[in-house]
Amino acid sequence: MIDDVLLETTEKMGKAIEHTQSDFSTVRTGRATPALVEKLKVDYYCTDVPLQQLAGFSVPEARLLVIQPYDKGSIKAIEKAIQNSDLGINPSNDGQVIRLTFPQLTEERRKELVKVVKHKAEEGRVAVRNLRRTARHELEALEKAGEISSDELDRAEKELEKVTHEYVGEIDKMLQHKEHELLEV
Repeated sequence: MIDDVLLETTEKMGKAIEHTQSDFSTVRTGRATPALVEKLKVDYYCTDVPLQQLAGFSVPEARLLVIQPYDKGSIKAIEKAIQNSDLGINPSNDGQVIRLTFPQLTEERRKELVKVVKHKAEEGRVAVRNLRRTARHELEALEKAGEISSDELDRAEKELEKVTHEYVGEIDKMLQHKEHELLEV
C-alpha cells in the first residue's frame, strides 16, 4: 500500500515537472520556436482552435518562424490571433505563409521574462509540495486505519521527502537553464 501511494505521487510529480517544462517553453528567449505559438487559440469559423491544428511550423533561421496554414483561408484569422497575443510581434504574409521575425530582446524585457520564469518555477514547486502533502495525508490515514505501523509511516515519509527534493531540484535546474538562456545575448 505504501508503494502504491509513493508510486502514484511520483507519477503525479513527474506530470507537474512536464507541465512546468511546457510553461517554460512558452516564454520567449530571443530564438524562434514553434512552442511560442502552437497553443495560440485561433478563431476558425467561430470555433477556438489551437494553431498547431491549423498550420505547420518551420524555423529556417534563429529569429524567423514560418507558419504554413493547411487552409489558405485561415491566414487572416491566424494573423489576428498572433496580433492579439502577448508576443508583441507583427506577422507578415505573402498569401501562402506567415512569417514572424523575432527582434532582439532588450535588457529590460529579459529581466521581466526572468521574473515570469521564476514565478512559473515557483508554481511548479508548489504543485510538487501539494502532492507531497496529499500523499502524507494518505499515509497517515493508512496508519490510523491500522494498515501500517508508525515505523513504516516514518520510512515512507522519509522516502516521500527524498522524492520531493529530487523533483524540486529538477525544477531548479530547469529554471537555472532557462534563466541562462534568457540572459544570454
